[in-house]
Amino acid sequence: MTGDADAFLQFISGPRDGQSVPLSRERELTFGRKRGDVLLDDPLVSGLHCSVGWKDGDWWIEDQGSTNGTMLDGKVVRSSKLLPGIEISVGSCRMVLYVGGEDPAALSSDTSGAVVQLDIAWLLDEELVELRGSGERTRTPGDIIGQDLRLPPGLNAVLEVVAGQDAGKVFRFTRGNVTMGRRQGEIPLSDVEVSRRHAVIEVFGREMIFLRDLGSTNGTYHNGRRVAVSKLQSGDTIGCGKTVMKLQVSR
Repeated sequence: MTGDADAFLQFISGPRDGQSVPLSRERELTFGRKRGDVLLDDPLVSGLHCSVGWKDGDWWIEDQGSTNGTMLDGKVVRSSKLLPGIEISVGSCRMVLYVGGEDPAALSSDTSGAVVQLDIAWLLDEELVELRGSGERTRTPGDIIGQDLRLPPGLNAVLEVVAGQDAGKVFRFTRGNVTMGRRQGEIPLSDVEVSRRHAVIEVFGREMIFLRDLGSTNGTYHNGRRVAVSKLQSGDTIGCGKTVMKLQVSR
């Protein structure tokens, strides 16, 4: 089966934990305990349980009359469209849908790349005004984004690893910009598919949190979609290699 480079399912629990399965628009992918393209050694999975395929411009999941049902984000479904980052439960197995952009190098976000660019531009203008007013030298946008950032007063940010080799670890932000990488940075990960300098999260305010890929080999994912730059909010997931993390922000 020929897979599409921009879509795959990653198991985050169950007998295939950590494995990725590419999706094809040419034919549906079936899951089951005894029959199917992907066999799941789980007594809660039916012989032929469900299928995932491309239809009407979207990915869809179809339950095949399973005994225990197919669930999306905890809700039982018979047939449903799949959105990037959604969690699929089949028996005790859980999967997340990842969809890459047509051009991973292009800016993207949950709303639009234009929104990200406008927010960053607003921030830079404010920073430049403050710098000029204080008599400090005017910095370039690259300098401002790359400098050490202080965490906004009263804001608490935590990144919890919910899937992967480091599952269960919790990283609390002590500064406004934190980098994640393979055994490096403020968020060191054991995952061999994570680049040494993989991505950075920059916190300028509760409503202005950005995720940036740092030229990683395997890409950075925001809610299941591959991004270069994306605006985050509390509850969003970040994927690096086989690792999935969840951001929690509070005051």
